[in-house]
Amino acid sequence: MDSNEDKKKAKASPGLIPAHGGYRNLKSYQMSEIVYDAATAFCDRFIDRRSRTHDQMVQAARSGKQNIAEGSMASGTSRKTELKLVGVARASLEELLLDGEDFLRQKGLVLWGKDDTGAQAVRRLAYSKDRSYKTYRAYIEVEDPETAANTLACLIHQTNYLLDQQLKQLEERFLKEGGFAERLYSKRQEIRRTR
Repeated sequence: MDSNEDKKKAKASPGLIPAHGGYRNLKSYQMSEIVYDAATAFCDRFIDRRSRTHDQMVQAARSGKQNIAEGSMASGTSRKTELKLVGVARASLEELLLDGEDFLRQKGLVLWGKDDTGAQAVRRLAYSKDRSYKTYRAYIEVEDPETAANTLACLIHQTNYLLDQQLKQLEERFLKEGGFAERLYSKRQEIRRTR
Protein backbone atom coordinates (compact mmCIF):
# COMPACT_ATOMS: atom_id res chain seq x y z
CA MET A 1 0.00 0.00 0.00
CA ASP A 2 1.44 3.41 -0.92
CA SER A 3 1.59 6.39 1.44
CA ASN A 4 -1.39 8.15 -0.25
CA GLU A 5 -3.60 5.14 0.44
CA ASP A 6 -2.38 5.09 4.06
CA LYS A 7 -3.30 8.77 4.46
CA LYS A 8 -6.76 8.23 2.97
CA LYS A 9 -7.39 5.26 5.23
CA ALA A 10 -6.24 7.20 8.30
CA LYS A 11 -8.67 10.03 7.46
CA ALA A 12 -11.55 7.65 6.82
CA SER A 13 -10.85 5.69 9.99
CA PRO A 14 -10.16 8.03 12.92
CA GLY A 15 -8.26 6.73 15.93
CA LEU A 16 -9.93 4.93 18.75
CA ILE A 17 -9.65 7.94 21.03
CA PRO A 18 -10.80 11.04 19.15
CA ALA A 19 -9.54 14.55 19.77
CA HIS A 20 -10.86 15.78 23.09
CA GLY A 21 -10.34 18.57 25.59
CA GLY A 22 -10.39 22.06 24.17
CA TYR A 23 -12.71 23.16 26.96
CA ARG A 24 -11.12 26.62 27.14
CA ASN A 25 -12.70 27.33 23.74
CA LEU A 26 -16.20 26.43 24.96
CA LYS A 27 -18.42 29.47 25.60
CA SER A 28 -19.96 27.59 28.53
CA TYR A 29 -16.53 27.16 30.13
CA GLN A 30 -15.59 30.80 29.51
CA MET A 31 -18.82 31.95 31.14
CA SER A 32 -18.42 29.52 34.04
CA GLU A 33 -15.01 31.04 34.74
CA ILE A 34 -16.62 34.48 34.89
CA VAL A 35 -19.32 33.11 37.21
CA TYR A 36 -16.68 31.57 39.48
CA ASP A 37 -14.75 34.84 39.74
CA ALA A 38 -17.96 36.83 40.24
CA ALA A 39 -19.30 34.43 42.88
CA THR A 40 -16.02 34.54 44.78
CA ALA A 41 -15.96 38.35 44.74
CA PHE A 42 -19.66 38.55 45.66
CA CYS A 43 -19.27 36.14 48.58
CA ASP A 44 -16.13 37.86 49.85
CA ARG A 45 -18.02 41.18 49.91
CA PHE A 46 -21.47 40.18 51.14
CA ILE A 47 -21.33 36.76 52.84
CA ASP A 48 -19.46 36.13 56.09
CA ARG A 49 -16.27 34.30 55.09
CA ARG A 50 -16.59 31.99 58.10
CA SER A 51 -20.10 30.89 57.14
CA ARG A 52 -20.94 27.61 55.51
CA THR A 53 -22.96 29.49 52.88
CA HIS A 54 -19.85 31.38 51.71
CA ASP A 55 -17.95 28.14 51.22
CA GLN A 56 -20.87 26.36 49.55
CA MET A 57 -21.52 29.19 47.08
CA VAL A 58 -17.87 29.43 46.08
CA GLN A 59 -17.62 25.63 45.78
CA ALA A 60 -20.81 25.45 43.66
CA ALA A 61 -19.32 28.04 41.28
CA ARG A 62 -16.03 26.14 41.19
CA SER A 63 -17.84 22.86 40.57
CA GLY A 64 -19.60 24.38 37.57
CA LYS A 65 -16.31 25.39 35.98
CA GLN A 66 -14.29 22.32 36.91
CA ASN A 67 -16.90 19.79 35.78
CA ILE A 68 -17.07 21.33 32.31
CA ALA A 69 -13.29 20.97 32.02
CA GLU A 70 -13.25 17.45 33.45
CA GLY A 71 -16.10 16.36 31.16
CA SER A 72 -14.31 17.73 28.13
CA MET A 73 -11.13 15.87 29.02
CA ALA A 74 -13.04 12.63 29.64
CA SER A 75 -14.90 12.87 26.33
CA GLY A 76 -12.17 11.03 24.43
CA THR A 77 -12.87 7.77 26.25
CA SER A 78 -16.34 8.33 27.67
CA ARG A 79 -19.03 10.51 26.17
CA LYS A 80 -21.33 9.20 28.87
CA THR A 81 -19.00 10.65 31.51
CA GLU A 82 -18.81 13.93 29.61
CA LEU A 83 -22.60 14.13 29.51
CA LYS A 84 -22.81 13.33 33.22
CA LEU A 85 -20.19 15.90 34.24
CA VAL A 86 -21.70 18.69 32.16
CA GLY A 87 -24.99 17.82 33.87
CA VAL A 88 -23.25 18.13 37.26
CA ALA A 89 -21.88 21.52 36.20
CA ARG A 90 -25.40 22.65 35.29
CA ALA A 91 -26.78 21.41 38.62
CA SER A 92 -24.02 23.15 40.59
CA LEU A 93 -24.78 26.47 38.93
CA GLU A 94 -28.48 26.01 39.61
CA GLU A 95 -27.59 25.53 43.29
CA LEU A 96 -25.57 28.76 43.18
CA LEU A 97 -28.48 30.59 41.54
CA LEU A 98 -30.83 29.47 44.30
CA ASP A 99 -28.37 30.66 46.95
CA GLY A 100 -28.27 34.07 45.27
CA GLU A 101 -32.06 34.24 45.13
CA ASP A 102 -32.22 33.24 48.81
CA PHE A 103 -29.78 36.04 49.63
CA LEU A 104 -32.01 38.60 47.89
CA ARG A 105 -35.20 37.31 49.49
CA GLN A 106 -33.76 37.10 52.99
CA LYS A 107 -32.33 40.62 52.76
CA GLY A 108 -35.64 42.00 51.43
CA LEU A 109 -34.02 42.93 48.12
CA VAL A 110 -35.59 42.78 44.66
CA LEU A 111 -34.85 39.97 42.21
CA TRP A 112 -34.64 41.55 38.77
CA GLY A 113 -36.89 40.24 36.03
CA LYS A 114 -35.38 39.67 32.60
CA ASP A 115 -36.84 42.97 31.38
CA ASP A 116 -35.43 45.04 34.25
CA THR A 117 -33.09 47.77 33.00
CA GLY A 118 -30.25 46.45 35.19
CA ALA A 119 -30.68 42.93 33.84
CA GLN A 120 -30.73 44.23 30.27
CA ALA A 121 -27.53 46.22 30.85
CA VAL A 122 -25.74 43.15 32.23
CA ARG A 123 -27.07 40.95 29.42
CA ARG A 124 -25.80 43.39 26.77
CA LEU A 125 -22.27 42.87 28.09
CA ALA A 126 -22.46 39.31 26.73
CA TYR A 127 -21.73 40.82 23.31
CA SER A 128 -18.49 42.44 24.49
CA LYS A 129 -15.37 41.15 22.81
CA ASP A 130 -12.88 39.31 25.03
CA ARG A 131 -15.20 39.15 28.03
CA SER A 132 -13.81 38.27 31.43
CA TYR A 133 -14.69 38.99 35.02
CA LYS A 134 -13.31 42.51 34.47
CA THR A 135 -16.21 43.15 32.07
CA TYR A 136 -18.65 42.72 34.97
CA ARG A 137 -16.51 43.96 37.87
CA ALA A 138 -18.31 47.31 38.15
CA TYR A 139 -21.60 45.46 38.70
CA ILE A 140 -20.25 42.95 41.25
CA GLU A 141 -17.88 45.11 43.28
CA VAL A 142 -20.45 47.77 44.15
CA GLU A 143 -21.75 48.87 47.53
CA ASP A 144 -25.24 47.78 46.52
CA PRO A 145 -25.73 44.07 47.28
CA GLU A 146 -28.92 43.99 45.17
CA THR A 147 -27.02 44.95 42.02
CA ALA A 148 -24.20 42.51 42.78
CA ALA A 149 -26.52 39.56 43.51
CA ASN A 150 -28.67 40.24 40.45
CA THR A 151 -25.62 40.56 38.23
CA LEU A 152 -24.41 37.18 39.48
CA ALA A 153 -27.88 35.76 38.77
CA CYS A 154 -27.80 37.14 35.20
CA LEU A 155 -24.38 35.56 34.61
CA ILE A 156 -25.59 32.22 35.94
CA HIS A 157 -28.69 32.33 33.72
CA GLN A 158 -26.51 32.99 30.66
CA THR A 159 -24.16 30.16 31.56
CA ASN A 160 -27.03 27.76 32.26
CA TYR A 161 -28.52 28.57 28.87
CA LEU A 162 -25.21 27.66 27.22
CA LEU A 163 -24.97 24.46 29.27
CA ASP A 164 -28.53 23.48 28.32
CA GLN A 165 -27.59 23.85 24.65
CA GLN A 166 -24.37 21.93 25.20
CA LEU A 167 -26.23 19.10 26.94
CA LYS A 168 -28.66 18.82 24.01
CA GLN A 169 -25.77 18.61 21.54
CA LEU A 170 -23.92 16.05 23.66
CA GLU A 171 -27.05 13.93 23.96
CA GLU A 172 -27.65 14.04 20.20
CA ARG A 173 -24.03 13.17 19.45
CA PHE A 174 -24.06 10.31 21.95
CA LEU A 175 -27.27 8.88 20.46
CA LYS A 176 -26.01 9.28 16.91
CA GLU A 177 -22.39 8.18 17.27
CA GLY A 178 -22.36 6.15 20.47
CA GLY A 179 -19.46 6.13 22.86
CA PHE A 180 -16.11 4.52 23.41
CA ALA A 181 -17.48 0.96 23.65
CA GLU A 182 -19.12 1.28 20.22
CA ARG A 183 -15.94 2.73 18.69
CA LEU A 184 -13.88 -0.05 20.25
CA TYR A 185 -16.22 -2.73 18.89
CA SER A 186 -16.22 -1.11 15.45
CA LYS A 187 -12.43 -0.88 15.43
CA ARG A 188 -12.11 -4.57 16.40
CA GLN A 189 -14.49 -5.55 13.62
CA GLU A 190 -12.50 -3.46 11.14
CA ILE A 191 -9.24 -5.18 12.17
CA ARG A 192 -10.82 -8.64 11.87
CA ARG A 193 -12.09 -7.85 8.36
CA THR A 194 -8.64 -6.73 7.18
CA ARG A 195 -6.91 -9.91 8.41
